[in-house]
Amino acid sequence: MASRPGTCRQTVRSRMSRSPKLIIAATALATLAGSVAFAGGPGEKTEAKIDVKAPQRFNIGRAPSAEEIRGWDIDVRPDGQGLPVGKGTVAQGEKLFMDNCASCHGEFGEGAGRWPVLAGGKGSLTSDNPVKTVGSYWPYASTLFDYVRHAMPFGSPQSLKVDEYYALVAYVLYLNDVITDQNFELSNSNLATIKMPNEGGFIMDDRATSEKAFWQKDPCMKNCIAPVKITGRATAVDVTPEEKDGKPRGVE
Repeated sequence: MASRPGTCRQTVRSRMSRSPKLIIAATALATLAGSVAFAGGPGEKTEAKIDVKAPQRFNIGRAPSAEEIRGWDIDVRPDGQGLPVGKGTVAQGEKLFMDNCASCHGEFGEGAGRWPVLAGGKGSLTSDNPVKTVGSYWPYASTLFDYVRHAMPFGSPQSLKVDEYYALVAYVLYLNDVITDQNFELSNSNLATIKMPNEGGFIMDDRATSEKAFWQKDPCMKNCIAPVKITGRATAVDVTPEEKDGKPRGVE
């Protein structure tokens, strides 16, 4: 029994609508035909243009304002670049330290519980028990200012005024005998001139020159070292513990 033409075409369209593969193939052919037509007819030396789609945006959040960026762009370099205008004395910093820092770091920077020690440790870096504090280890006073301003007081960073941060840093330096005058006023004009005891313990990264002799254009990938040779065994050199009966003692 023959089918009517209209019924046959309807059946084909129905199958195509249910077949993802056929839909994908049809879409690809249509895209290819469009690209060829866009590129120009035979004999025309025109290049096909590729439609570069804009990156997908999810419309979440917003771009930060200049003022917001300025609030976090507060890093300070060792030469003092980035320091905000301000000043504070050691005496002013002592009260601020007691109110905001002593509960964790101790009244004299000795550390409370397991909180970091800030003062002391002078000359201990080469010992068996080095104590890394601001005075014994940190290379620059600007590092101290940068960190304190970014992260302290704990739980409420950047909650103090610029002058108060200068005063706090001055007091921490005083605890480490870097500053010896209680009336000393630390400011953006003199902070970079302060020399820390361990500044000479740090060097610039010189691997580009000091390790250049070890660089190889074609690194070794096979038989790079001599085979390992066993020169002695524990039983031969008599280092295995033994019981009184002479038998080797196993793992207990």
